[in-house]
Amino acid sequence: MDAAAATTNTIAVEIVALTKQYAIDIPAAVDQIDLRIASGSYCCLLGPSGCGKSTTLRMIAGHETVTHGDILLENRNITRLPAAARGTAMMFQSFALFPHLSALDNVAFSLKMKGVAKAERHRRAAELLERVAMGHLAQRKPGELSGGQQQRVALARALITEPKVLLLDEPLSALDPFLRVQMRAELRRWQKELGLTFIHVTHSQEEAMALADTMVVMNHGLIEQVGSPHQVYNHPASEFVARFMGGHNVLQTPAGQVAVRNDHMRIVPATEPGDSGLRATITDLEYQGIYVLLGLALAEAPPSLKSVSVLLHESHFLARPFALGQQVLLSWEEAHARLLGPGAQRPAMRTSQPQKPRRDELAAMAA
Repeated sequence: MDAAAATTNTIAVEIVALTKQYAIDIPAAVDQIDLRIASGSYCCLLGPSGCGKSTTLRMIAGHETVTHGDILLENRNITRLPAAARGTAMMFQSFALFPHLSALDNVAFSLKMKGVAKAERHRRAAELLERVAMGHLAQRKPGELSGGQQQRVALARALITEPKVLLLDEPLSALDPFLRVQMRAELRRWQKELGLTFIHVTHSQEEAMALADTMVVMNHGLIEQVGSPHQVYNHPASEFVARFMGGHNVLQTPAGQVAVRNDHMRIVPATEPGDSGLRATITDLEYQGIYVLLGLALAEAPPSLKSVSVLLHESHFLARPFALGQQVLLSWEEAHARLLGPGAQRPAMRTSQPQKPRRDELAAMAA
């Protein structure tokens, strides 16, 4: 079996019924989640602030104690081991570089703490700095480096410990938008070249979709959905996932609650003969370059339906412009509607454990 095939058939990290409870009188920060992450994959933990993604990462790293459950790294239980004995390394949001040390000494620092001789630790640090294209700046201090250069030093410092899994806590959030796009391409390249398992926490849907082999969408300490970016975006498992990922309208139909991508919606002028659909009024027009985003208010909408959007290609909009206040008919093809909720058909998720219904779903089913 070749290395690539072996990688896809092995599990790097498995978490079982993992729970973090800070106090008995408040909801758990992480609530009995199960997850399996394939070796050599790029996994993104994604969700809004307070969803439990960073707490989960910190428990894997050993920087947060586990209330209940287990963490296994390559079938070795590391739940109670100190951080330094786990085989993981953490790359922090702030980079946490020592300002008084050169890039070379920052990378070599952990080896110094282990008693490695100066010549050897500098040799290994220099090799890693060359690998991340920072060898020519090895003697500069962090204050003399750009944000992207500091990130490369932080990556080299994490890699010098030869981890089996690299943990990244919002590593791009401190960078400007242009550099963020550039650095996520580099992260993806480094991950593939190194063949390591990366577990990356982010609140950015765009970032997760650009980087991940596997996306883990979290909400209120629970896992809402696990799958590839394509699966999660095109087959959202719940109303929360559809709304959080964006680009979807959540609608109530006779078959139940469905999500329809806004680029799959069809609108025509309400005055056009022979067409049918939901009557709506255009309330917003937003030019986005390649696309034009239309906001609509339905004539007969339940209170829970706050807004509907339609995304049109610029060429389509220019060929048939719409205007604010215009009355239109809204429709979509049945094949583009994704059923949400416990009864929905969900795609197979090779790297995940079977998902448990959320507590609010259980309560609804019991009612």
